[in-house]
Amino acid sequence: MSILDANVVDIIGVDPGKKIARLIITDHLEWSPPVGEHLYLLQEKINSYLRFLEGGELEENNPNAKGCKVEIEISMKYEPSAEALHFVERAREIVQSAGFDLVYRIGRSQDDEQGRDPQGDDKTQ
Repeated sequence: MSILDANVVDIIGVDPGKKIARLIITDHLEWSPPVGEHLYLLQEKINSYLRFLEGGELEENNPNAKGCKVEIEISMKYEPSAEALHFVERAREIVQSAGFDLVYRIGRSQDDEQGRDPQGDDKTQ
């Protein structure tokens, strides 16, 4: 599962203690020009995640997620281009208007809890 599988949620993590449910998009693609196709794939993946959330499937398949803050995380293997960062910021506004959050991380290992919001600020979970 990856950014190439538009209609699949790659990873779901729920921490009922912290009241956070995280849906992760795994993006292993490089941000080499032209980035149009990569941005399209990311857009389609985000839209798929929004359909999943708005359709109630998260709580239906993961009862522990009920009442949790929901965050879509884009886990990028490679540093995004300026165009990609601009896209992520615009996408974050749309995701937030739907009641969720959108963040991205670069080259994160499972032990790393540091992240970035779309403005590039450090974010600790």
